[in-house]
Amino acid sequence: MTSTVRSVDHPVLDRLHAVLPAIAVRADDIEQARQLPADVAETLIGTGVFKLCVPASLHGHEAHPLVLMRAIEAASIADGSAGWNVMIGATSGTTAAYLAPDVARLIHGDPDAVTGGIFAPRGKAVRNGDTWHVSGHWQWASGNSHSRWMKAGCIAWEDGKPRQVRDGVPDVLTVYVPRERITFDDNWYTSGLCGTGSCDMRIEGVVVPASHAVSLTRDKPQSDGPLYRFPVFGLLAMGCGAVALGIARGAIEDLQTLAGAKVPTLSRRPLAERSGTQGDIAKAEALVRSARAFLVEAIETAWDAAVRGADIGIDERMALRLAATHATDSAARAVDICYTLAGGTSVYRTSSLQRRFRDVHVVTQHMMVAPPSYELAGRVLVGLPTDASML
Repeated sequence: MTSTVRSVDHPVLDRLHAVLPAIAVRADDIEQARQLPADVAETLIGTGVFKLCVPASLHGHEAHPLVLMRAIEAASIADGSAGWNVMIGATSGTTAAYLAPDVARLIHGDPDAVTGGIFAPRGKAVRNGDTWHVSGHWQWASGNSHSRWMKAGCIAWEDGKPRQVRDGVPDVLTVYVPRERITFDDNWYTSGLCGTGSCDMRIEGVVVPASHAVSLTRDKPQSDGPLYRFPVFGLLAMGCGAVALGIARGAIEDLQTLAGAKVPTLSRRPLAERSGTQGDIAKAEALVRSARAFLVEAIETAWDAAVRGADIGIDERMALRLAATHATDSAARAVDICYTLAGGTSVYRTSSLQRRFRDVHVVTQHMMVAPPSYELAGRVLVGLPTDASML
């Protein structure tokens, strides 16, 4: 597929496309390892894809969100788990803009450094002078095997009680912790996205400098580029949607290859010559193209405002979350169509369609694009008071 989207050419995309065929043939290895094998991770690191959201002052690319989207889509066409790891590692770089310059250089300055982590505030950070004492248990620690630092979502505690930003709303911090100070549970045994290494992580009483914690909802970025005026959670949701769209594109391509060769049982014609196949694959194509177009439109609208330095209002933020959720939903439906059309072929573990079916239905469970996101957008659309902090 050739995109007509403007402003998305980037050398990282060229380097990424050059290595993806070799990563695609490693899909079984990635799934069996339940994480990116070290050589696959090193190959992706070498493309610079994990630095797409890191500020230029740290030798990152500070790229247009559509470059990020295309990178995630392309990796996800090759393999869903590879695409998910690209999404997590790349979007994690955004937080570098919120750190003091010396801390940002420590964590993100090395061109090979990758970060990961979980925003969900499943931990507790207790203030003690100029340090935070961090403890907690988090699920979904994707990409931890190739990350040097992990971010842990924590509720801030001071003076023996949770700190609040306003009545009833706790102060949520994102705290950077070196990987070697974290315990990882070997429990990532799942239906799909098996190669993302998204196991649980535990931190027990680790002390970190106060400067290693930021608030993505309260703090202002210290880097002033438009990428850091773009909605943080909209960017993450967009990344999830891009993974799903890439998986769906891969499923359609798989079916196109299969349909010309497979002659179903009790049939004399290839699958491609059946009118039902033709109608349904067209529906899958329409689902993916239309959902992608909506997501691109929402990204460009928010980006144009960010470039102008204008306020990105709740309607634009809502559209990003809605478009990302719709993209994920539509992609899953497109994969379902392809999986069904393939018949018995798709039930085998050796089928890439089976893997894509499992992978996309794990993406649909992420909180940024799960069905409740429709409700969040709906509250805005009907004019009800809405907590915009997650938009």
